Amino acid sequence: MSTATPPATAPVGFPFTAIEGQPLLQRALLLAAVDPLLGGVLVEGPRGTAKSTSARALAALLPAGRFVNLPLGATEEQLVGSLDLEAALQRSAVQFRPGLLARAHGGILYVDEVNLLADGLVDLLLDVSASGINRVERDGVSHQHEARITLIGTMNPEEGQLRPQLLDRFGLFVRLENVPNAQVRKAIVRTRMAFDADPQAFASRHAAAQTALALGVAQARDRLATVEWPEAVHDEVAQRCQDAGVEGVRADLVMLRAARAHAALEARAQVTPADVQAVAELALAHRRTQGQPPAPSSPPAEPPPQHPETPPAQAATNPPPTAPAPAPDAGPADQNPAGDWGAMPASQAVPLQAVKALRPFQPKKA
Repeated sequence: MSTATPPATAPVGFPFTAIEGQPLLQRALLLAAVDPLLGGVLVEGPRGTAKSTSARALAALLPAGRFVNLPLGATEEQLVGSLDLEAALQRSAVQFRPGLLARAHGGILYVDEVNLLADGLVDLLLDVSASGINRVERDGVSHQHEARITLIGTMNPEEGQLRPQLLDRFGLFVRLENVPNAQVRKAIVRTRMAFDADPQAFASRHAAAQTALALGVAQARDRLATVEWPEAVHDEVAQRCQDAGVEGVRADLVMLRAARAHAALEARAQVTPADVQAVAELALAHRRTQGQPPAPSSPPAEPPPQHPETPPAQAATNPPPTAPAPAPDAGPADQNPAGDWGAMPASQAVPLQAVKALRPFQPKKA
């Protein structure tokens, strides 16, 4: 009798096409999958809103299918790579040791609770996701390699906020709300329970939809560079960003790239205003400012008060009498007209009164 253990089967992931109740999140993730240079997707929401489940499910739609998790305790060397000490000690060779960015090339680099990650690492991640190249200059190593990653960061606002400088550098932003109603909640729970009961059978039921969506993402990637932006789309994007009061032009660039990715997903050769409408909030939600209307330089002049007994017609022909001019030696308080409500009364001279003389102090006898 053979005692060999059967090979372990790979765990089945939750299908992306089976996600319920999060259409905006699915749209943002698909856009980032089509154009990884969008700068990543930041997902903010409470616990239990399918943030990590959606990110893991997206990896199955990418050509490489890689999903690399960046732990909060990771160092910069683990992220970007470093000198291979083993090669240096054994062969005296200066050799680059790849990091997590190299492993995630062509796939997803996922950061849970990105608001708790060190700011230096977040800044570095955003640089690489926007350029697609990882450059390393440290420990005697000068190396660079492609790092076309789809960066996905999730955070719970109850655990702290991301610095505004880093928040703006995320390409797309999705703010998830709690489950909107009982029917959606019921659909989400029923789907999850069906997956937990039999993952293989559940994945089989969604295999056709998954295959079609993966093919659509691959074709959208191929046609992305050929999709054109007409002048009307540029005008639409510029006006939306101007109305939102965003700083700089990063929002314009992200919105144009996201609209192009949306058109590529829809198999169109040209971006339309409808594509801009579909992606505008994803690009502006974390960049919009609340501008206040400018205050007037001087308050508007108020009409002169009218006498209660004077009819309006007569008041228009007979202007109210003006207060007499103050005396030349009058003080500031005397210059207020007598009829001005709330004015302080004029100062008046008060005569000095005689003070009764005190009796001399008589010391006590010893």
